[in-house]
Amino acid sequence: MAEHAGVDLHLEADPAGGRRAGLERALRDAVRDGRLAPGTRLPATRLLAAETGISRNTVKAAYDQLVAEGYLIARQGSGTRVAELPRRAAEPSGAATRAGAPRFDLRPGSPDVGTFPAAAWLRSLRRAIAAAPSMAYDYGDPRGRVELRTALSGYLGRARGVIAPPERIVITSGYVQGLALLTRVLEGGPLAMEDPGLPFHREVVRRNGGQVTPAPVDELGVRTQELGEDVRAVVVTPAHQYPTGVTLHPARRRALTDWARARGALIVEDDYDGEFRYDRQPVGALQGMAPEQVVYLGTASKTLGPALRLGWMVLPPELVDAVADAKLHSDHQTESIGQLALADLIDGHAYDRHVRACRLRYRRRRDLLLDRLGARRSVRGVAAGLHALVEVDDEAEVLARAEAEGLAVGRLGEHWHAGGGAGRPQGLVVGYGTPREGVYPEALGVLAKVLDGG
Repeated sequence: MAEHAGVDLHLEADPAGGRRAGLERALRDAVRDGRLAPGTRLPATRLLAAETGISRNTVKAAYDQLVAEGYLIARQGSGTRVAELPRRAAEPSGAATRAGAPRFDLRPGSPDVGTFPAAAWLRSLRRAIAAAPSMAYDYGDPRGRVELRTALSGYLGRARGVIAPPERIVITSGYVQGLALLTRVLEGGPLAMEDPGLPFHREVVRRNGGQVTPAPVDELGVRTQELGEDVRAVVVTPAHQYPTGVTLHPARRRALTDWARARGALIVEDDYDGEFRYDRQPVGALQGMAPEQVVYLGTASKTLGPALRLGWMVLPPELVDAVADAKLHSDHQTESIGQLALADLIDGHAYDRHVRACRLRYRRRRDLLLDRLGARRSVRGVAAGLHALVEVDDEAEVLARAEAEGLAVGRLGEHWHAGGGAGRPQGLVVGYGTPREGVYPEALGVLAKVLDGG
């Protein structure tokens, strides 16, 4: 091939999910794995299109996406070249790196950040900046930009069944800030949190002056009848309980909202992965049943990526001013330009398209997990979300084998309020959002080996 054309490329582009997506994955993996060295000049779009049988526009779109993600650099007159990526420590042939980084990471909590829709985000960002008034760059409303609150009002209503007038929404820098602000505002009685549940969230409440009490969870969800007499608020994950993965049963949903109305209490709904349900339509948000008793907390961390630091609270009217004041005295406001970009992404339905594409991708991963483990192990919580609970007899023994194989997973035992006592279920919390597509099947193979005692 002539010098101006770049290099010959050997790419195995999987067409599953579309030709453009397959070409993007093949190029992205080649750069990550070092098969395409920094500075390598790629073929012109016309030539690569002819060689692969893909349209030139599709090749150009794939190049543009990888430029936006930072894998490629395009300069006028010098073509498209591979970017210099941050250096990564080489993985040894043994089980794990000496620094403690696992070979395979199946810990829960993160999405596949490699799917971030960088090109669509950049388009929304450009439009948002072009249309933004000069005052958008000044201090703003602690509740957040009205453009995003209005866009979320429509999206949450149609996608999650949330009753969310813009004036009842407060934009935050993620779920953690929302929980912290609410803890400071609420008074009277301890805050009940699911048991098992995420220890980090309990610590957020404590560090912001709150008192935590356990809200026991079984196969039907939170056991409302066991909430203490002095409890005035309870934090729940009804769409996909973390970490057990159960969905709050309809009878329990009614019992919980009845409890809140009778007590004048508050339900805090953490809808962290409510959009990702695989076997039927997503379960609507609990907030739609009792908007005066429920604080709804959502975030872009699982749909787009945690780095954006964008979350939202839908509040009963009497809490809006107090939470906005707490937000004002916390960090004044969440940064405005990202809010405007997200509003544009939602209004143009690019957000919906991205969520649908992610739902399909994660469902394939969920199905592969069940295919590899389901026949041999009890795997729970797989109807939705980005993690599953795999039951085991002895967590410590299985985790020791996993560590020896360089496999990182979560464990159920660390989620109990009082630690994993005798008689409590044991299990691994397996996240399937984080690994790259090319690594995921191998990671599941190692997990199966570990569970089989190999």
